[in-house]
Amino acid sequence: MQKIFFTPGPAHLYPTVGNHLKQALDLQLFSLSHRSKRYEAIHQKAVDGVRALMAIPQDFHIFFHSSATEIWERLIQNAVMEKSFHFVNGSFSSRYYEIACELQVDARKEEAAWGKAFDLSQVNIPSDTELINFTHNETSTGVMLDLGEIYALKKKHANALLTLDLVSSAPYGQPDWTQTDAAYFSVQKCFGLPAGLGVLILSPTMLAKAAQKTAAGHSTGSYHSFASQLSKAQKSQTPETPNVPNIYLLGQVCEDMLRKGIETIRRETEQKAALLYDFFDQYPVYQNFVREKAYRSQTVIVADIPSGSGPLIKRLVEQGMVLGDGYGAMKGKQIRVANFPAVSVADVEALISKLADG
Repeated sequence: MQKIFFTPGPAHLYPTVGNHLKQALDLQLFSLSHRSKRYEAIHQKAVDGVRALMAIPQDFHIFFHSSATEIWERLIQNAVMEKSFHFVNGSFSSRYYEIACELQVDARKEEAAWGKAFDLSQVNIPSDTELINFTHNETSTGVMLDLGEIYALKKKHANALLTLDLVSSAPYGQPDWTQTDAAYFSVQKCFGLPAGLGVLILSPTMLAKAAQKTAAGHSTGSYHSFASQLSKAQKSQTPETPNVPNIYLLGQVCEDMLRKGIETIRRETEQKAALLYDFFDQYPVYQNFVREKAYRSQTVIVADIPSGSGPLIKRLVEQGMVLGDGYGAMKGKQIRVANFPAVSVADVEALISKLADG
């Protein structure tokens, strides 16, 4: 039985991935040298695809990493000499804050309860903060922050670099690149690809800060310093042997998404999310975890299961549908439904029908 994965990463593969993978194998693309012209074409296609899909300015650079977890570390290493500030409202935003602390910068945080957003008017950010990070869509809780509110806060702290975690919202979310210094995502979520590739988007200002840190005598890392990556990215290469299969697939899937149209993808995402939230609001067995509708994620829908999620998840697996369990302390108490482009409206309607069976 072929299952539908509603898990929020690794998630269901985008429908065209199988054909692209077969073609790549037939063409023996994965045995290419990463210094070859053929690899450079694969690399450039992926970069161009991400840039077109997310309307990224030409003077922003796109780097490839092993994961978003690695990117957290690289951002702190390259862009912070002393102080960072983190908005924490779930496991993943919390982990970034912890990494900053482990790298021995003066990391501060504003924390909200799981399932909640922030009152940004009440946040006190030190004036000498160098980097502010927001997790646009907290995968562990299903809270999606309002980008307009984030940018209003950024304008009050114009000297700080703003970084956005788009791990489970890209390409649905559309950043304002004039206000964003770095954004990043992993491909195993909304892009419907195998795990093992993180994508980092950097502004000229962010690269300048890394150069400033180096000039001041601070380390910015080694092979994945921004300077090292930039020198190779300018030749459509990476410093090390990269994840060629995923970079190839990313370029192909971006092309597929562009053909479908990003506005169509966003419209379908909102349609599917509305179906799920309406169902959980109306059906007494379930309760939407995020109470404030304005902050309900469009890509990761989380519901409380007062009777426990284990039996439900097991039953649905037997019927060919795999749901995400609650994360961390919420394991066994919630379900998380990935509403990514790889699952169709018909898939979501079928899931709702199964959920209605109790």
